[in-house]
Amino acid sequence: MTSAHPTDKDTAPVRPTEQDETAAAASELIGGPVGRRALTGAGWWTPVRVVALVALGMYALGMVQKLPCYSGSWFSGQTSQYVHACYSDIPHLFVGRGFADGLIPYFDHIPESVSGGMDYLEYPVLTGLFMQIAAWLTPGGGDLQHQEQLYWLVNAGMLMVCTAVLAVCVARTHRRRPWDGLLVALAPAFALTATVNWDLLAVALTAAAMLMWARERPLAAGVLIGLATAAKLYPVLLLGPLLVLCLRAGRWREFARALGGAFGAWACVNLPVMVLAPEGWSKFYSFSQERPVDFGSIWLIISQRTGNPLDDANAYAMILMVLGCAGIAALALAAPRRPRFAQLAFLVIALFILTNKVYSPQYVLWLIPLAALARPRWRDFLIWQACEVMYFIGIWMYLAYTGSGDKHQGLPTEGYQLVILVHLLGTLYLCAVIVRDALLPERDVVRRDGSDDPGGGALDRAPDVFALGRSAEHAGTAHFEGKGTYVRWGTPAR
Repeated sequence: MTSAHPTDKDTAPVRPTEQDETAAAASELIGGPVGRRALTGAGWWTPVRVVALVALGMYALGMVQKLPCYSGSWFSGQTSQYVHACYSDIPHLFVGRGFADGLIPYFDHIPESVSGGMDYLEYPVLTGLFMQIAAWLTPGGGDLQHQEQLYWLVNAGMLMVCTAVLAVCVARTHRRRPWDGLLVALAPAFALTATVNWDLLAVALTAAAMLMWARERPLAAGVLIGLATAAKLYPVLLLGPLLVLCLRAGRWREFARALGGAFGAWACVNLPVMVLAPEGWSKFYSFSQERPVDFGSIWLIISQRTGNPLDDANAYAMILMVLGCAGIAALALAAPRRPRFAQLAFLVIALFILTNKVYSPQYVLWLIPLAALARPRWRDFLIWQACEVMYFIGIWMYLAYTGSGDKHQGLPTEGYQLVILVHLLGTLYLCAVIVRDALLPERDVVRRDGSDDPGGGALDRAPDVFALGRSAEHAGTAHFEGKGTYVRWGTPAR
């Protein structure tokens, strides 16, 4: 198979300020568009290192944003942690899940007087291990409030490592577009939500998996997807886009290796706990199934507006998820050119978020790296981020309102429903422009220079063997290059 244009390795890095009007305008604040030395990575200041340092700087700013709570709002029992929008699960669960008392997750039953009714830790096994390691590293002594502060600091330090991994992986996934990693590093919602919970562990592992897939190491990618799934459920959904893309390209060996690696890694982490502590291990799955409609979801709006608790929300969400996945699969198989892996990955995770029974503020972390790879355009990214920041502020103001008693200081129910709609519409907007890019590949900024799928690994520039509505003879052998020019790369494999 031959290429009608130079390979990625033979071409210079993409100049983001030449492709993106918003990036070009913003660059004037620091002296104008980047120059030759920044683009070629001369000296120590390579793009990947710059992206990583910026991400760590924003992460540190997010820690500073939590200072009012660290200084006392977490422990006062009042609504000030919501008023200052600095809430975090980490210090509360140090006591509430028995870590302060030396209990072992999944194996030790949590007393109701401590947990408020949660008899076992309701997190996947790898996240539970992360929490336990942080507890072991937290110095003892002093009063309980001091230990909770130290536990948050230890977790923040461990999550900072995850931040560095995330930034490096995103910056290196598309070889010619390292500066797209700044979308992750400078995302306002990233700084605000990074230490709300432990999601960054799964997010970093998922980013590493996508990097391994881009480097044509499907087994390593699968292992990392399995580990990420052992930390949070959502990464397993990435196997769906890989399935339909490999179906279209006929790359069954690569998919099988990724699938086997994912299952093997997940099993290695989960089986010991599953066998030795089955009741504690299953708590995450039973809790996810049984929990009622909760914050941030479209189901909460429907429930509040109708007065119906929506006990069947699981079934409704599952139906919408299945229909949405069928639509994404049809898009993958019928688009004029095979969509990029990152595009479908964003769409399927966004679908999961939009249909889920709950949307916690930190769930935006799942989408940020996928958005940077799927739609690296600052205008669209910032529109979506503005919606997410509004939701972040809105949920804390709503909790302040519901927790302030008769004073009702904060955001009332109708206002909270409005910010939920803002979050939903912002996510749908980004989904819409990504679908448009898939249907009109000439609009895709990543493909503007003739690239195909730089994050697709073995899928990159692979001819199609199957596409809906077309025979294998003609399926997907044309590829977009430059400003509306299509070139042939050869015939599909027989």
